Amino acid sequence: MKVDVSTPKTRRVTLADVAAASGVSKTAVSLILNNRPDSRISEQTAARVRQTANDLGYRPNLAAQSLRFGKTRTLGFISEQVTVTRFASGMITGILRAAKQHDHTVLMAETFGEEPELRQAIAQMSHREVDGLILGFMDSRLRELPGLESEVPVVLVNGHDTQPRTCIMPDEFAAGSTVAHRLQQAAITRVALIGTHRRATLHPESYPSITRRFAGLTQALAAEGIGITGQWELEDWNPSDGFTATRAMLAGNQPPQALICANDRVAMGAYQALAEHGLRPGIDMPVISFDDEDIAAYLRPALTTVRLPYEQMGEKAVELLLGGQLTADEHLVPMPLIERDSLPARR
Repeated sequence: MKVDVSTPKTRRVTLADVAAASGVSKTAVSLILNNRPDSRISEQTAARVRQTANDLGYRPNLAAQSLRFGKTRTLGFISEQVTVTRFASGMITGILRAAKQHDHTVLMAETFGEEPELRQAIAQMSHREVDGLILGFMDSRLRELPGLESEVPVVLVNGHDTQPRTCIMPDEFAAGSTVAHRLQQAAITRVALIGTHRRATLHPESYPSITRRFAGLTQALAAEGIGITGQWELEDWNPSDGFTATRAMLAGNQPPQALICANDRVAMGAYQALAEHGLRPGIDMPVISFDDEDIAAYLRPALTTVRLPYEQMGEKAVELLLGGQLTADEHLVPMPLIERDSLPARR
């Protein structure tokens, strides 16, 4: 005799179960748990129903809700190298946190910077009928994005399309002004710029963030009466290039009072070059930077830098997608100054 040892399925808790346990109608329970407006149900009753649903372990039938309201309560996030680098993990954190607050699930795909992968990811997300699509980029260049002809709402994070779209960008121009003002408060009157970007210099329209960063910086430095003793252009923003450029700067005849580095990795190389010349960052040579990567807090002295607000940009993308009608506008997110030890105190 064969004995069935399989575990019996637990019966799903239904709206009728919640209605019976809370003493209200099934229709009222549906209105409350689906957050339908104008239900004329008292907040006391609504709170009791929600507590009962939670106690019973009620979970909504997402398939049924999708058919009823035309929504799947899912968002798609397509990454261009965001998911495979530690630098922008905050963007993912912001998207997931905001989606959870709105009771949405997030589906993720990675393109590795390949256009065919992007087309495939967009098609797959559309077939899954996501309620909205977020495209996140590590490199905030102007792109021609393929495959976005579907009716799914789209928001770009840290990037622009050649077609008008809703996009969220860091407020780089204001960040440059923040740096200049902080240097003025430290009574610094001469600086060197380490890391103007060669490709952005040649094609400013293709690199909006970098172009705005240095435009805001140079305009604000002039307004604050701070002179630029020299600018060192780099092909890439990495420690080795920062090291080489800072060595060249130190070999010149016009030493600055402070260094402004294009990003924290460039600043790491600058620290090494300063140490090679017996100079102490933050004491003999103040340093300020951009991005606030993890290394900024571990350098010694810890690096004062302007933070790229990846997490806030991710949250903003979800809020825009779920908040109603999207318009082809750019939304700027402030970049806060993170004060550490590489600059003198304000005077």
